[in-house]
Amino acid sequence: MSDKPVVRADLRARKALIYFRNNWQLYFLLLIPITFVIVFKYAAYPGMRIAFMNYKPAKGFDGSPWVGMETFQKVFKDKSFHTALKNSLIFNFLDLIVGFPVPVILALLLNELRFERYKKVSQTILYLPHFLSWPIIASVMLTLFKPESGLVNVALMNAGIIETGIPFLTEKWHWAVSYLLIGVWQNMGWGSIIYLAAITGIDAELYEAATIDGAGRWRKIWNVTLPCIRGTMVTLLIMNLGRVMGSNFERLDAFGNVQVKDFQYQLAIYIYEKGLAGGNFSRATAVGLFQSLVGLLLVLASDKVAKKLGEDGLL
Repeated sequence: MSDKPVVRADLRARKALIYFRNNWQLYFLLLIPITFVIVFKYAAYPGMRIAFMNYKPAKGFDGSPWVGMETFQKVFKDKSFHTALKNSLIFNFLDLIVGFPVPVILALLLNELRFERYKKVSQTILYLPHFLSWPIIASVMLTLFKPESGLVNVALMNAGIIETGIPFLTEKWHWAVSYLLIGVWQNMGWGSIIYLAAITGIDAELYEAATIDGAGRWRKIWNVTLPCIRGTMVTLLIMNLGRVMGSNFERLDAFGNVQVKDFQYQLAIYIYEKGLAGGNFSRATAVGLFQSLVGLLLVLASDKVAKKLGEDGLL
């Protein structure tokens, strides 16, 4: 009797070895992203001590003195930081409110298409903007939305809808709306992929039962599709809340100009101007650490709320 557990363990070990021999290529390929994460994520953690030092690259870690929370105190007293923080929070929350429902709606619409060729072409067109860099997108948009010679304004003026060109990207309030909508347009196709994958995993019998009960297309979407992908929506919402403190320097810099600096000045611009460009690496690290900490707290809080509401949550 005592030999049976040993035999079973030996059998499991042999099966695992055979499985590994047959699939070693997959494990080898998996090492690449794991190495990438370790090197560029975890290996960077010791560098966070820069936030608590008066770090000078020429002196290194050993020659740079420790200053404790002094850098954070200077950052929190800086009026430019308050402006950047306010703009980041406002625009990121607006980006979340405006942009989060769009991929869901787009995925529902794509799922309802019955012509497969048209569906594939539509998906390709909608996914394409995600692979374009922000400088390319900005150059195209700046050309399209020029107040006097841009294609959009020229078309609106020729149609008699407006008399003078609208400064979509050269006046701060118009810029704010355009900036948000362009961001939604760039991300909506890519964001719909996860929802489409969740929709394809829904049991077809649920739709058949709804059809027998007399439900139409809209009723099926409301009573079957949306409840079945609610868990995916909650998970992605929690993840997006963790990015509320972040900001995309490439996007802000590409659309930036003097006329819109009041809204364009966000944390990514602050980190670059006050930290990296000025050689103040301690300040840049301190602000980055503050962003990460607040983002983590938001994720934990939203996960807890989601669990209280009956969802699985993220953690």
